Amino acid sequence: MNMQAFLITFREAMEAILIVGVILAYIRKIGETRWNKWVWTGVVLAIAASYGVALLFQVVLSGYESMSNQNYLRIGIMLASTGLLTHMILFMSKQNRTYQQSVESKVATILTAGGALNMIVHSFLVTLREGVETVFFFAAIGGGDIQSALASWGALLGVICAGVLGFVMFKGAKRVPIGKFFKATSVFLMLISAGLLVQAIGMLQDLGVIGSVYRTAGGQIGEVYNIVWLMPEHPNDELHYIRDTGHHPLINGQVGLFFKAFLGYSHNPSVEEVAAYWGYMLLLYIGLSRRKSAKAAATKSAETAALVNGKEQRQGA
Repeated sequence: MNMQAFLITFREAMEAILIVGVILAYIRKIGETRWNKWVWTGVVLAIAASYGVALLFQVVLSGYESMSNQNYLRIGIMLASTGLLTHMILFMSKQNRTYQQSVESKVATILTAGGALNMIVHSFLVTLREGVETVFFFAAIGGGDIQSALASWGALLGVICAGVLGFVMFKGAKRVPIGKFFKATSVFLMLISAGLLVQAIGMLQDLGVIGSVYRTAGGQIGEVYNIVWLMPEHPNDELHYIRDTGHHPLINGQVGLFFKAFLGYSHNPSVEEVAAYWGYMLLLYIGLSRRKSAKAAATKSAETAALVNGKEQRQGA
């Protein structure tokens, strides 16, 4: 969970820092630094509101636990988180050099409209969105225990690393391209998202909500393969394997538990889990490829239009 918490807080904090940083840089560029305090006011209020949302989630999850329905809420959160992460990955694939320009344009509109309240609301909503998404993802990876995810070293380290990288991007001599940053983090988010989807399907099968196209002679859900001898997905599975065979697996269950939490690893997946994992990856790859092709076509079209306009201007002269 620590690694997942790190990646989530790093990415969410980084996006908030990028947007707030662009806002502050633009305000400084136009000589309107008097608005800085209102930007920070919105950020602080959003952080406080995010903690309120985390508390609310924790109370709701605890309430569902007493009603023996927490597993269903966890499954719903996992599926919703998969959708949010997928949207995030596709969104990041569109970001390029125009990202900063689009943020500056929105800020210019707000400043034109005037009023400290507008600036507070804008910075509040920008930061709150990232905070709420973080809480939602923590509820998914922590199995409802948001407090443990928030208190983990991964969450704190993610915020610190995002802050350092943000400082380098805005203050350092060397700036990190936004597009490359988003592409790098997208790979890890894809793995986390696919893992959450598979875990949700596995829980639904354990609860008997959905069945399987492949069952054993005894009526149990069948396994596509079983590599518990290589790496059990939990220390308890490791103990059972040692008890039954007298041998130790090549990789212990603690490592398997990490990969299960991080990537949704299973040493004995069902047909549906395998199909969901690779089907999700394939569909996401197709979606990213189409966006890349569309972006390339748009860039080529813009370059062609610029060349035509330049040629017409030279001929007119």
